Amino acid sequence: MAINPEQQKGKPSEENLLMDYVRRLEQHKGGRKAVQIHLSGLRPFNRREHHIRVAAATFEKLVTDLHGQLFVLKNSDIFFVYKREVEHDVETEVQRVRYLFSDDPLILEESREDSAPFCTWFDVETQFDDLLRLVQGMVEEEKRREAEVRAQMDTRAQLKAKQQRGEPLTPEVLARVETALARADLSNLVRRQFVCGITDKGAPEPLFSELFMSIKDLRETLLPGVNLVSNRWLFQHLTQTLDRRMLAMLGKTDNITISGDISFNLNVSTLLSPEFLNFDDNLTAARRGAMVVELQKLDIFADLGAYLFAREFVQERGYRICIDGLTYETMSLIDRERLGADLVKLVWHSDMVDRGEDMHQKIRSMVKRSGDSRVVLCRCDDREAVDFGRAVGITMFQGRQVENLIAEESRKRELRRLKQRIQRS
Repeated sequence: MAINPEQQKGKPSEENLLMDYVRRLEQHKGGRKAVQIHLSGLRPFNRREHHIRVAAATFEKLVTDLHGQLFVLKNSDIFFVYKREVEHDVETEVQRVRYLFSDDPLILEESREDSAPFCTWFDVETQFDDLLRLVQGMVEEEKRREAEVRAQMDTRAQLKAKQQRGEPLTPEVLARVETALARADLSNLVRRQFVCGITDKGAPEPLFSELFMSIKDLRETLLPGVNLVSNRWLFQHLTQTLDRRMLAMLGKTDNITISGDISFNLNVSTLLSPEFLNFDDNLTAARRGAMVVELQKLDIFADLGAYLFAREFVQERGYRICIDGLTYETMSLIDRERLGADLVKLVWHSDMVDRGEDMHQKIRSMVKRSGDSRVVLCRCDDREAVDFGRAVGITMFQGRQVENLIAEESRKRELRRLKQRIQRS
């Protein structure tokens, strides 16, 4: 069962606990049996944390009644050591777990000679040496895996430090980046993050999703030694190249799913480019109405005339405009209505809570002036951000906390489905 690494510090792994348990069984192996359920062989979408939790829970009564000991390994396998007299009950529970995943290829193909088994049974008394070697191998494998994870984390930390102090973005380096971009498949660097309303019960209600290119992943993939944001104006030029690639990908539904209302960041200059006109020509009016174009405030005020011309053009075509990147310090300077924008994004910062009631009232006033249905509070990485936003009248939220709420709702639905399958079985 997946466990937060921070929670694991100082605690022995399940593999080590199983190893200790098996060694102690050597003196008491009479009348003991064991079963290893190979959930690691399931497809990834069938071995999420809540799936494994439900499977392990089927043995809960046997464990509570002291008939056996359960171990859930890092690779998702379940190992249950039990007394011989409850063998029939254990077989019944294994069948229930098998039924839970009856649509997985591991179960569907189980009858084939070359297929992997769903479970392996052991008679501890007669197969103790085999069992001991198996568990020792698990412990060694887990040690290797942990060493690899530590090495990867060290490598990523070194890479991040190098990027922060690394090669600056120069015109020559930018040319290399753009050459690499022309050849690279960037569809795997596109990320999706939802903007949601939040109900009184804390449930997310998706309104639209933002598609964006991950600069961090782009840097690590193409030029890990270059600090892409070291020169603001060259980076701005780079984003115009990324705009064109994004438009190209959005125009190909086989590369990226664009169902539902979506938003994406563009430069003002991109809205006036031939690439955007070509993109627009290939869209239906209905799709344009489902798209929000996000523009950075600095880009808008760099050439206000160009923005006003571009805004009028795209809104006439049916798109909505969102001003992105506002802070609690700059939002008071922006008049959404005068700029003709449909939405604004306010970046969450803990100062908005910490600076007391005067700050709270200031933000309430800014939200009211912009329109509570027009403000998105973004970068909400914890519950405090969402709670504060709701308290000052904001109704739309975006960030890791919102993604966590969406995932939690999905887990709850899946858990209910699994429980219903168990009850039916």
